[in-house]
Amino acid sequence: MPELRKDPVSGRWVIISVERGKRPSDFAMRVSAKKGGFCAFCEGNERTTPPEILAFRPDGSRPNTPGWTLRVVSNKFPALNVEGSLNRTGDGIFDRMNGVGAHEVIVECADHNLTLSSMPLKSVEDTLWAFHHRITDLKRDVRFKYVLVFKNEGDEAGATLEHTHSQLIALPIVPHLVEEEIQQAKQYHDYKERCIFCDIIHQERTNKARVISENDDYIALAPFAPRAPFETMILPKRHESSFSPDGRVQQMAHILQRTLRQIDRVLDMPPYNMMIHTSPFKNETNEYYHWHIEILPKLTKIAGFEWGSGFYINPTPPEEAARFMREAEI
Repeated sequence: MPELRKDPVSGRWVIISVERGKRPSDFAMRVSAKKGGFCAFCEGNERTTPPEILAFRPDGSRPNTPGWTLRVVSNKFPALNVEGSLNRTGDGIFDRMNGVGAHEVIVECADHNLTLSSMPLKSVEDTLWAFHHRITDLKRDVRFKYVLVFKNEGDEAGATLEHTHSQLIALPIVPHLVEEEIQQAKQYHDYKERCIFCDIIHQERTNKARVISENDDYIALAPFAPRAPFETMILPKRHESSFSPDGRVQQMAHILQRTLRQIDRVLDMPPYNMMIHTSPFKNETNEYYHWHIEILPKLTKIAGFEWGSGFYINPTPPEEAARFMREAEI
């Protein structure tokens, strides 16, 4: 029988449609071959992108020239513009403001054919450090309240360029989905004086059915009420309200790359979206919210029922997804 499950963090309900139960082989994806041709993100084409904001250059080469291992540039077609003031106004019952923000691209390595799951571990570490450096710099701008780091891997996940890259957008407001998580976490903390994420980690480590992998500092879980098949969360085991790789970046990079390799192995390199949820700038250190990474393979489509109800239908129970990933040979 299908089962309704409620996510304890967001309060969102999902339908686990066990009668539709799908195994990894049921999500046959057409793996896109690399198209080749000109790529603005490849080494040697630096002149075709906006000037770099940050770059890791082991050889000490000059900015905007070859010799880099990671590069951050402004998005050539930004969703928001960094110049200007917010100019909040009302229009009757409606509110509006100028589209002020920052939109940046993190080119994770110079090799066109590598991905986060296949590049050297040091490159994954550098990517995490780049996220941290850019968040730290952007929070100095008083117009911004939040930075969302995200990755679209593959055409169906929204990637417009195939060279591996992530993006970030600095926002003058806290995203609604993050605000929902924060409010639920506050309510839980007010009632129990504990972090809901810490309690989830403790319970899942005891139960083990939805644990995918863990190391000394981080754990990868299949959420109890996942929106999509093989949805995965990565969290620090100890309580941390804001994203930071300080001191443990190798462990963070290791579990992130391991998780992506498991997804690639089980699902034959599917497109996916990855997001980092962290505390807003105004309250970065707190006892109730716990930063985490969310990874959602693009295996099903959002249709009328989902848009109209806010419910998600997931044909793969998370316990089965976690088992398939644990058993993956990587």
